[in-house]
Amino acid sequence: MTSDGRGQTHGDAARDPDALIRRAGASGDPDRDQHFLVDDRVVDRIPTYLPENTDLSHVLEIGGGPGVLTDRLLDVADRVTVVEQDRTFADHLRREFAEEVEAGRLTVLEGDALEIDLPDFSACVSNLPYGISSEISFRLLPEGKPLVLMFQKEFGERMAAESGTSEYGRLSVSAQHYGDVNVCEIVPREAFDPQPAVQSAIVRIEPHAPDYEVDDEEFFLDFVKALFTQRRKTIRNGIRNTPHISGLSDPDAVVEAADEDVLRKRAGNMAPAEFAELAQLAADVGL
Repeated sequence: MTSDGRGQTHGDAARDPDALIRRAGASGDPDRDQHFLVDDRVVDRIPTYLPENTDLSHVLEIGGGPGVLTDRLLDVADRVTVVEQDRTFADHLRREFAEEVEAGRLTVLEGDALEIDLPDFSACVSNLPYGISSEISFRLLPEGKPLVLMFQKEFGERMAAESGTSEYGRLSVSAQHYGDVNVCEIVPREAFDPQPAVQSAIVRIEPHAPDYEVDDEEFFLDFVKALFTQRRKTIRNGIRNTPHISGLSDPDAVVEAADEDVLRKRAGNMAPAEFAELAQLAADVGL
């Protein structure tokens, strides 16, 4: 799926990415998952992919690095909080954007985004470290806020995939449980320094309430995970083979109660709403 941006542009005083990296006094390190976006055109477009009428009062950025995206976010947001684990870059951000820090428009939180307390935020826009894409995403998604995140291309396409496609999987169902997921743009390797081994994707997640009901969200997500570990098997066999993952105490009772047409399917052909209906049944009779 693709989507056009909102056409916002940054101000004339946008900082040059290469100059920001030079002033930071440190370069990216592929071994530490540091690949910095240096293509002005791509950086300029990223904030425009936020949904229309997004609340820009407090934008969160995970992994600010030398501040290339931070600069653009400060141009469109009232306030920005950056989480940066690398002390060199955290100190650089405070120096480079000293006026914004002094004015209370920028806060730099030094630490691991998977561990520190995140502030209340109105939207999140980030070029994520690829190695923690999944963990960070599923920390952000339950917050129910608009997200524009950069991932490895394959990860982004799996997140947005529709049932029946080869990319569709646990990630697709879990992400789409929280919002509408769209790949906005594919970004070539050459847009980064140092260049990553793969292409990237800018992904927008617009929060929504799912069009189905789930009483126990944790069980629903575990149930989806369990069935996708058996994606080549029928749902019938998947339920019976994975109680150690799903937490079911009586998988046979679920099989007996479920519709035969559903039991013949495979996980890759089950829409999120179908998973939800089956998970609800499983929770009622199999837990």
